[in-house]
Amino acid sequence: MKNRIIAVGKLKERYWRDAAAEYQKRLGPYARTEIVEVEDEKTPENAPPAAERQIMEREGRRILAQIPDGAYVIALAINGRALSSEELAGKLGQFLIHGPERVVWVIGGSLGLSEEVLRRADELLSFSRFTFPHQMMRVILLEQIYRSFRIIHHEPYHK
Repeated sequence: MKNRIIAVGKLKERYWRDAAAEYQKRLGPYARTEIVEVEDEKTPENAPPAAERQIMEREGRRILAQIPDGAYVIALAINGRALSSEELAGKLGQFLIHGPERVVWVIGGSLGLSEEVLRRADELLSFSRFTFPHQMMRVILLEQIYRSFRIIHHEPYHK
């Protein structure tokens, strides 16, 4: 199984980069996992809704350009379905058996995801009703994918 994480923006702080790199390294024995960063748009303070929509659309076009044909797309969205770690592991375990071969995970920018990206997604997944910074969300996502593979392989992992 191949994972691609498409994230809007870069990890600016070293501690986020280090944490993401650590989980990406840990995932190595289980699945190829690549991270694609797309450029984020500067959002002026107090931007009107129309301007925010245009920003999300521009970021959305960049995201969509990085989704390979035939990929199963899971977009992280606050209004998505919440799963436990065990349920996510079950889903990924089924993917290993039945496909798809490529799973694309999408993390939006500070304004969220465009309607086009949400429509392209095969599934919307919520990690919480809280809003998290996208840098933190990338690390949390990598950790949960790693945890899922540990569960699938019946390997110990702290709770």
